[in-house]
Amino acid sequence: MSQTSTPMDMIELLRPKDAKKLEVDLGEGYEVYAVKDWYNPLIKRRELDVIILHVGKPTPSRMKLRYAFSKALNVDIKRLYIRKVLSEYGVGRTKAEIHVYDTPERALQFEPKHIIERNKLPEEEEE
Repeated sequence: MSQTSTPMDMIELLRPKDAKKLEVDLGEGYEVYAVKDWYNPLIKRRELDVIILHVGKPTPSRMKLRYAFSKALNVDIKRLYIRKVLSEYGVGRTKAEIHVYDTPERALQFEPKHIIERNKLPEEEEE
């Protein structure tokens, strides 16, 4: 006898065991967990490694993540950079690396140019 699994069953299996759940509004069916969250005093930035569960849903875009995390962490969007977004094929789980700087100037000083380019806001693209 075979059993069918629902997206909720899959999310339960994929949910990290020792991670803190974050309240990030990515829409219905998305859950976000912080695996690593620490402040780097030398560079003056907060570094987050998160796991996003999205069984049956598309991988959220870098820009959607940037807006959602900016709102959830209550920081200016120009201080927050999405460094990596790695999805696991066919699983509905994505790992993301996020940096939150104390100031936007500090971010421009430390983030590589290609990361700054990937995180450009739509209004910055027009300039």
